[in-house]
Amino acid sequence: MLTLARELYGLGARRIGVLSLPPVGCLPSQRTLHGGPKRGCFNSANEAAVLFNSKLYEIDSLGKELPGARLVYTDIYYPLLAIIQGPAQFGFEVSMKGCCGTGNIEVSYLCSHLDHPVMCDDDTKYVFWDSFHPTEATYRMLTDQIYSKYARELF
Repeated sequence: MLTLARELYGLGARRIGVLSLPPVGCLPSQRTLHGGPKRGCFNSANEAAVLFNSKLYEIDSLGKELPGARLVYTDIYYPLLAIIQGPAQFGFEVSMKGCCGTGNIEVSYLCSHLDHPVMCDDDTKYVFWDSFHPTEATYRMLTDQIYSKYARELF
């Protein structure tokens, strides 16, 4: 990542925001595939994401090396994990499955290109749209949090 940031800087980029990985093990697809009968979070995947994110955090120190650059590590792991673990606190009802299909494994094409895809009645009650992607309501909430926390650092 540091090499890529240096390359972007060399091409003229001066403001670079880097998003962390989300809590991958808590995505509905991973709960289905690795979460057992209770569909718990897949802890090994989450631990790997935390380790990866700890390396991404080093991007902040690169700003000292590159004159005029603003490089900001942006954490989405913990804000999204908070939403997943306590959906009601954020106005959601369902965080363990997606709105599309069964909500357990379907993604992308199966949710949008079929003649009559099966959907939930109200996607604003769901943290996830499909088994991998958050809903628009979740993205809006995360974006608001990111903007309020990191905008001053980046702009």
